[in-house]
Amino acid sequence: PPGTSEPGVFEADMKYQFKYNRPERPQTLRIYECHVGMSSKEPKVNSYLEFKDEVLPRVKDLGYNAIQIMAVQEHAYYGSFGYHVTNFFGVSSRCGTPEELKALIDEAHRLGIFVLIDIVHSHASSNANDGLNMFDGTDSLYFHSGAKGYHWMWDSRLFNYGNWEVIRFLLSNCRWWLDEYKFDGFRFDGVTSMMYHHHGLQMAFTGNYDEYFGMQTDLEAMVYLMLANDMIHSIFPNAVTIGEDVSGMPTFCRPIKEGGVGFDYRLQMAIADHWIDT
Repeated sequence: PPGTSEPGVFEADMKYQFKYNRPERPQTLRIYECHVGMSSKEPKVNSYLEFKDEVLPRVKDLGYNAIQIMAVQEHAYYGSFGYHVTNFFGVSSRCGTPEELKALIDEAHRLGIFVLIDIVHSHASSNANDGLNMFDGTDSLYFHSGAKGYHWMWDSRLFNYGNWEVIRFLLSNCRWWLDEYKFDGFRFDGVTSMMYHHHGLQMAFTGNYDEYFGMQTDLEAMVYLMLANDMIHSIFPNAVTIGEDVSGMPTFCRPIKEGGVGFDYRLQMAIADHWIDT
């Protein structure tokens, strides 16, 4: 954008300037999970500005103190609900511009609402036209080569967390969303898939420690998650990190200094799935 708006005022074709400070971290989170594109009453893809003006006041009135926004990272396939990411640093253009997203987040902060981004570091789109897959003509620039780098259930590519450049890429992505857009934290998607070589597929976790601390645990992915949590909490002490895990990994929400993974909260997705069944 050629110029800068007044603080807290969205102006088309101008760079948005944040006005409001991040709210204090809530002692107890009451999270409204949302997908901006699907938030309209009309049969259309909703926009960041419409969500800001029409949905945020309702969220506030209902007593929520945090929102978790899905499908922010750019994705070519809308039917993936944002989970087949093609541009990890890009904002989903279907709902508007980066400046419009910033205006949404600033308004949420004005209302005292904590803003979490649903971040996908567990896999990437297999789309070789728009995404990272085959970026340099090989299947191994960011991902494991061959079958190890392919998630057969999700039809997506799996990161090589033992690659220094991959770690730097993903860590910088975490900081980018906190620095540039003033998000207050993350809900890490698909963490169970990251932590195990079997990705939790066709597994019934019983709580036996051998299921967690054996050869099927992906130590490189575990180290990445510890690094991400340590970096996020070191630079932004009030940030919140939530990990989606259905396995019940011990120490998942213990501090790094205790040998834990470092998350603040675990989202036990399997419980929510049972709500749908009932």
